[in-house]
Amino acid sequence: MVTLVGIVVNVLLTALKLAGGIYGHSQALIADAAHSVSDLFTDAVVLVGLKAGRKAPDQDHPFGHARMETLSSAVVGLFLIGAALYIGFDAASRVYRHTGCHPTWPALAIAGLSIVAKEALYQYTARIGRRIKSPVILANAWHHRSDALSSVAVFLGVGAATIHPAWHVLDAYAALIVSLLILKVGVDILRRSMRELTDAAPRPEILAEIRTCISSIDGVLGHHDLRVRSSGGLYQMEVHIVVDGSLTVTEGHRIAEEVEDRLKEGVEDLRQVIIHVDPAGQNA
Repeated sequence: MVTLVGIVVNVLLTALKLAGGIYGHSQALIADAAHSVSDLFTDAVVLVGLKAGRKAPDQDHPFGHARMETLSSAVVGLFLIGAALYIGFDAASRVYRHTGCHPTWPALAIAGLSIVAKEALYQYTARIGRRIKSPVILANAWHHRSDALSSVAVFLGVGAATIHPAWHVLDAYAALIVSLLILKVGVDILRRSMRELTDAAPRPEILAEIRTCISSIDGVLGHHDLRVRSSGGLYQMEVHIVVDGSLTVTEGHRIAEEVEDRLKEGVEDLRQVIIHVDPAGQNA
């Protein structure tokens, strides 16, 4: 539902920005319209990735399909980088030639409307993404935020060029700023996605939190071989705990269950826990 709302808003904004850029004589607003077109593409990627990523585990994918969401986030990042390079090259060439359009007030009004609409869409999408813990929806939310930030640059550039026609080249500078903002968001999204796709370890504070939870359980003498990765924005972990070798299998299993329960209570976004029980003196 949240992505469908985004599609409707992006279609309307794309049409308004394109019309405003053409009839309001603003290259920056036309560049912003191209950014909104990229939003439509990424909305489609989000729909596909979310549907595939939320499928239940099956024989071919015993760990689930959450990496499809991560892969979709990477596609969003790549598309943002591509859009930023295209817009930036065009704007830089205009700045170099010191040429630009002479924007009018309608372009300024549409840029202002875009700021309000895209920031509201960011807040709505980010809230849903955090609630269902979906990295691809959160990535799309930041795509909306990048559009809002780019519209701020457009608003300032178009406003200055409208107030003082001799400053018309500021419209091209605004488009260049738009491209840099889009590029940063795209690189950040791609970097996070690639860390997850390559099974990079989480932040040190997350690992410290996990170790604290494990050590807090009575009967745990130590632990080793802790491995944590992220899949679809949620953590999957495996660890060996060391217990008294004289304990029965049932007692060792009970301690392992206590560790698992404590981890799920104390570590946010933890999806899967695998615990191996080793007797003391055999944990090498």
